[in-house]
Amino acid sequence: MISGKTKLLCLIGSPVSHSMSPAMHNLSCEKLGLDYAYMAFDVKEHQVQEFLNSAKLLDIKGFNVTMPCKMEVARLVDELSPAAEIMRATNVVVNDNGKFIGHNTDGVGFVRNLADHGVEVKGKIITLMGGGGAGTAILVQLALDGAKEIRVFNRKGSNFDKLIGITEKIKKYAPDCKITVSDITDEKELYENIRQSDLLVNSTNIGMKPNEDETLIKDMSVYHENLVVAEIIYNPEETKMMKDARLAGVSKVVGGKGMLLWQGEEAFRLFTGERMPVMDIKKQLFE
Repeated sequence: MISGKTKLLCLIGSPVSHSMSPAMHNLSCEKLGLDYAYMAFDVKEHQVQEFLNSAKLLDIKGFNVTMPCKMEVARLVDELSPAAEIMRATNVVVNDNGKFIGHNTDGVGFVRNLADHGVEVKGKIITLMGGGGAGTAILVQLALDGAKEIRVFNRKGSNFDKLIGITEKIKKYAPDCKITVSDITDEKELYENIRQSDLLVNSTNIGMKPNEDETLIKDMSVYHENLVVAEIIYNPEETKMMKDARLAGVSKVVGGKGMLLWQGEEAFRLFTGERMPVMDIKKQLFE
């Protein structure tokens, strides 16, 4: 029921009509008896300042941000969390008595999904393939959560140089984490690093529909029994890399679908101070 005291939460970006966020958050509020309503608003990048002005006027309690607005929102909010500050991109904003504080839960969602499958990142050696928006968020969170070493592989270009700059920023918050950035087209170096790693992460779109028969790993011998293989792709639910890893004897393979759930759970906690009823959401929306 919508009352005169109902608080508003929302998602902004473009497009947003396909998003699961309204269903996830509204169902959670219903289950917990919280007087919130969550809407989705199509907002273009050039409209972000106008939206922020309106959000303060309407006292919107918090909002998620999707592309193409993540960087513009980070530029305009009042304060940023350490992860959002490093990336200069935010996907969650909380209204703290009129002060908008930007967060980034993409990396949190990934790490929480690993934890949900019994995988910890602290003290681990990790090979991360891809350093785009999601990959950068994962890189930052892995470092903040105590990874021993992160070996990032990305294509040469402007984003490659940006990644090197971000690794310098990470040192301020996680000085004990060793990070290297290498060319992903150097298969020999990539494969050698995977053989030495505890965790392999694919944060590229290689293997995503309609190209589900593709994988960055052509040499099956790089997979070893003690390696954990993780994806951010959730369509298909099982990528070729995941299938190959299982065939090669990897016992722990983690898909990307749970990342959506857990980043939403973290946003819900930031918005309401309550824990999302994860089992209900899994059952009714994800299964």
